[in-house]
Amino acid sequence: MAGPWKDARGIIVTTTHTVEGRPIQDYLGVVTGEVIVGANLFRDLFANIRDIVGGRSGSYERILRDAREQAIEELQAECGSRGGNAVVGVDLDYEVIGDTGSMLMVSASGTAVKI
Repeated sequence: MAGPWKDARGIIVTTTHTVEGRPIQDYLGVVTGEVIVGANLFRDLFANIRDIVGGRSGSYERILRDAREQAIEELQAECGSRGGNAVVGVDLDYEVIGDTGSMLMVSASGTAVKI
């Protein structure tokens, strides 16, 4: 994330532990957002072919971007429900799950605060 990011409700999300020029008034606890997405057989096949011949896998990049954005939106929603207006110290994690590794989990966590 390049600098703080805001959603439609004005909730700031940042990987830093402070928001420059905006002192933290209250800490509201850890908030999380998780998204699990399944992989599509045909998309996997074409992504594997692309990996063999070189090039970027646009379909997987879109899936990762969408999953990350959804996880951040969940994080912001939880922050807003606690009365916060920012999430600091955000960490994003990506995990392949399932017996065949056919699912991807994106999780976002941080500290909800009022600034």
